[in-house]
Amino acid sequence: MRKTLFAALGAALLLTAGAPAKAEEQVEILNVSYDIARELYATINPAFAEYWKNESGQDVTIKQSHAGSSKQARAILQGLKADLVTFNQVLDVQILADNGFVAEDWQQALPNNASPYYSLPAFLVREGNPKDIKDWDDLARDDVQLVFPNPKTSGNARYTYLAAYAYALEKFGGDDAKAREFVGKVLGNVAVFDTGGRGATTTFVERGIGDVLITFEAEVENIRAQYGEDEYQRVVPSISLLAEFPVAVVEKVAEERGTLDVSTAYLEFLYTKEGQEIVASFNNRVHNPEVKAEYADKFPEVKLVTVEEVFGGWEAANETHFSDGGVLDQIQAAR
Repeated sequence: MRKTLFAALGAALLLTAGAPAKAEEQVEILNVSYDIARELYATINPAFAEYWKNESGQDVTIKQSHAGSSKQARAILQGLKADLVTFNQVLDVQILADNGFVAEDWQQALPNNASPYYSLPAFLVREGNPKDIKDWDDLARDDVQLVFPNPKTSGNARYTYLAAYAYALEKFGGDDAKAREFVGKVLGNVAVFDTGGRGATTTFVERGIGDVLITFEAEVENIRAQYGEDEYQRVVPSISLLAEFPVAVVEKVAEERGTLDVSTAYLEFLYTKEGQEIVASFNNRVHNPEVKAEYADKFPEVKLVTVEEVFGGWEAANETHFSDGGVLDQIQAAR
């Protein structure tokens, strides 16, 4: 009887001792991302899972969360347990760094200022380009209706606003008053201000509102691929703004959950040739020389300016243009 009892206890102890090892064979991480990146990361996830299994022997499940980039940053500050972020604006990562969620030197952790790919604001017009849209000037015409997200809630829309402003500054020789007037006309032509990029796509494509959708070039091409290249046309303006897509590990969460290694590897995977090929297949511009050459014919030449060159960096742009009472609010109030 006692031998049977000891044998049962021994078996139970062996099972208990083996449980942690079994748990370590699988892990789950959450990627909190911007609004229009759902399909991109849904494609990257299984490729990374296979890579990580080969590297570590561990199974990984990657969960996704998508909304406007700034909204996502606020959600993390309010308790959303993100292991990593893949955003579309530097400020939305920086606010996490300022609050101790992300390393202070996060932009030095990975190449290209921790931006594995880039894009630019471009225009999507309907079949035949009935309003003959060619450049930013056309968006200020009285007969044109626009759709793009609200710059207060969307990083995508901030790029659009700043790109239009940069174009106007160049057009008017740096005259800020004329640039404000021009951007005011553009904003006055917006039929719907959605909260995020995917909502704007739905408004334009599925609800049929507006003559021009302004969004990232990658989204423009993805829409055309999904809804018909004969139904829509891409228009790349003469000047646009470099749109970077910064990524970072949310170390405060990843360290607590024991996911630091796999979260870091996930972001590093975006820079591998395989990762860059997936990113480019979703019409993003990439840095890998081989992949860049392979996709060169898909991306027309365009003069790209940066937030740093024109606006003194994202912090300055945010304070001047997007803060309460800033230039954006002043332009809106004057309309």
